[in-house]
This record gives sequence, structure tokens and C-alpha cells, in this order.
Amino acid sequence: MPVKLTPERSANSRPVHLIAKGSLDRSGLPAPVLSWAKANSFTGEEGRTLLLADPEGNVSGALFGLGDQSGGHLPMLPGALARTLPEGDWHFAAPPADAENAALGLLLGGYAFTAYGRKPQRDIRFALPEGADRARAERLAEGVFLARDLINTPTNDMGPDDVETAARNLAGQHGADVQVIAGDELLARNFPMIHAVGRAAAQAPRLIDIRWGAPQAPKVTLVGKGVCFDTGGLDIKPASSMLLMKKDMGGAANVMGLAHMVMAAKLPVRLRVILPVVENSIAGNAFRPSDILRSRKGLTVEVGNTDAEGRLILGDALAYGDEEEPDLMIDMATLTGAARVALGPDLPPFFTDDEALAADLMQASVAAADPLWRMPLWMPYDGKYSSKVADINNVNTDGFAGAIIAALFLKRFVGKAKAWAHFDVFGWSPSDRPHGIAGGEAQAIRALEQVISARYPA
Repeated sequence: MPVKLTPERSANSRPVHLIAKGSLDRSGLPAPVLSWAKANSFTGEEGRTLLLADPEGNVSGALFGLGDQSGGHLPMLPGALARTLPEGDWHFAAPPADAENAALGLLLGGYAFTAYGRKPQRDIRFALPEGADRARAERLAEGVFLARDLINTPTNDMGPDDVETAARNLAGQHGADVQVIAGDELLARNFPMIHAVGRAAAQAPRLIDIRWGAPQAPKVTLVGKGVCFDTGGLDIKPASSMLLMKKDMGGAANVMGLAHMVMAAKLPVRLRVILPVVENSIAGNAFRPSDILRSRKGLTVEVGNTDAEGRLILGDALAYGDEEEPDLMIDMATLTGAARVALGPDLPPFFTDDEALAADLMQASVAAADPLWRMPLWMPYDGKYSSKVADINNVNTDGFAGAIIAALFLKRFVGKAKAWAHFDVFGWSPSDRPHGIAGGEAQAIRALEQVISARYPA
């Protein structure tokens, strides 16, 4: 990791003074430091770093602005230090209010995607703030970095074959079992919708099934949409809409990041990770609008639009996971533009009919500084994706409530799980934030890790 958390402060460590906006004169800093700050118009504005120098001109410390402390991302704000401090040893002059998230923010803020020539960030060593759990911060950061790396990798190096390799590497790291059903075997094993969506691609569609933990432990099942690239199929997207479609496997990437967190913590669960992985391509054998697909659950689905392919592959995967009646089943998918229209790129919606799970998720979202917002499974809309020739259609025709309609579609494939939630994530940050640069992003998995850890403590 570009930023390393050290258990103790080194002899040559330099202090970072956290300054709320407007509190400079009450900070107790020496008069020369106050004069230097005022000469540089430093008022404690959010995210600003001002370096301090000793009489010989060497960097001796830094001031860091906390702003007015009303921003939702404040606990992660120290992550900006990973990109503004010079190399070397540092520590907080006084403990931050939220030591856990400050430590994690420092790790996350130092992330850089270097696989294609980008130079790594500077080497910073930061003393672990009192009250923070170093091991936990590091495994959470590892899970986030895994998700970011997978999403940032372009499809020429992250097709279905490569996602399978990444899943096998993850399983091998933690001693998990992995099974893969690929190509025409999907038809033989009753995954017809996964096969239909992915059959036109150069790399075969597949279902990846990772299992870890004691069989008798509570069952936690994670399902992630793995569309490695989405052309839209025969209902082809315009070129501008394809630019970010390498991230359409963001659900699978996030699920793998969360799985790493759970397995690294050795939580007492029987974890299962189910990844339907395809590329939605165009060829003579591509599935078509008006095709009627039979699903694993037995429902027939009329294809109203080939660009609504994610819910098709998730339908088969959710039905598969649901068959063993898990205690908790979570699915994550870059599913609808409607979710982004409603809540923007930084605030993923989730859907569940389990009130206790919803309450736990909202509480964890705040505690983990991992934004989430509950949206309704509004049953009066359930008929909007009806079909005159099949059990259901994969889209609604009036254009309203797209994220809710997609969630209700998925709900049709879940019936035995004791608790279920669907997360419609964007998987991408359009701009830099204190705890991460623009690009592929892990969303909701830190909050989910907190919920799972609380329900099934090690």
C-alpha cells in the first residue's frame, strides 16, 4: 500500500494538526505557525494542507483543514493527506474524532491504478491513530483496492476468462473452493438466461461459484453482476454510452472485494459467492428483442430490450443461490441509469423488504462513512413489466421508476432466503474524493462488512 500504517510513531515523525474552519486562533499553535498560516490565507478550509517549515527550511509538520465539519465524507477527509504530504513519517498531533475511518481514509486515499504505466503515489508512513484497528483497516483497504483494480482494468484484459482467473486467485488466497459452469454446459445445468446473454461473445459465458467456511455455519450468499462489457446487444448503445462499460462488471468486483473482507476476518459464516459473468456482444447468434427465455426458476421472460441484460443473468444466479435458503443473500449490480438519475453517482440505493436489515444497513452506512439510501420495493409497480406472451418482460414500457422496476424483477427470483437486499451501484467515481481518485470504486461493501461482522462476530 502506498500509505503504510505503523504501530508506533518514529523518532523523526512530523505532526499533522487538524484544524476546523475558523478555529485557527483557538488551536494553541505557536505564534510563528499562526502567522505563517494567516500569511497563506489558511483558515481550516476542508481538505487543504499547509506545510510547515523549521528554521532551516525543512518540512517540520503540516496543518490540515477539516472545514465546517458538516460534510458527509468528513470521517474520510484525512485520506487527502495521502496525496498532499511529502514522503516520510507522519502522525496526527491530536487523535482525530473518528480514528477508525481516519486510518482507513489514509489507506484508501493513497490508491493509484498503476497496471498501465501510471506512477505510484509517494511513500508515506503514518502512525496508527489511537483507537484504530490496523488489521481491520488493512483488510478493508485490500477489499476496496481489489474492487477498484478489477473495475479499472479494461475489458481486453478483464473479459470473462480474466474475471474467472481473479475469482480463482481470490479463492486460492483464502483456501476456498471454486466451481465454474461455462459455455453450453450452462444449458445442461439450467442457466439459460446467462447463456443467452453471453453466447455471442468471443469468450464463453459462465457462472462462478466460490464456497468458503464451515458448512454448518450461517449461510451468507453474495451475488454480483459480471457483465465485462455491455454493447447493449442488438439494442445497441450509442458510442458515448459505451465509454464506461468496462465497469459493468462492477457488481462482481464489489462482491469479490467484500468476500475478501469477510474471509480475511475469518468470520464464522459459510460464505458463497455467485458470479454470472458474460460479455453482452453482437453477433449472428446474439439474443434478440422479443425472444422469450426460460429462466432457472421456471419463469418465462420476454426480452423487451437486450440492453437490460444484467437483470437476466442475475435472475438465474439469484434463483441458484436462493435454492439453499441462505440466512442472508446480497446482490450487487451496476443495473440502472435510473438509480443514478435519482441519487447521483455517489449514493447507491438498496432495496429490501426486511426492516431489520434495512435499519442495520442505514446505521452501518453512517458509521462506515459509506453512503447508502433505501428505495422502496413498491409492489403496485410489480405489474409494469408484464408480458402478453410470457410470464414477465425484462423491461417496463412507460419509462418510469426504472430502478424500482429492476429491483422488483429480481425479487421474482428470490423466495427462500431469510433476508435479501439488492444494491444498484454505479461502481465509478467521476471525480477525485479525499479517500480515492476518480475511477473504479467500491460502493456499499464497507457498510455491508460492518453489518455482516455485527451479525456474525468472529
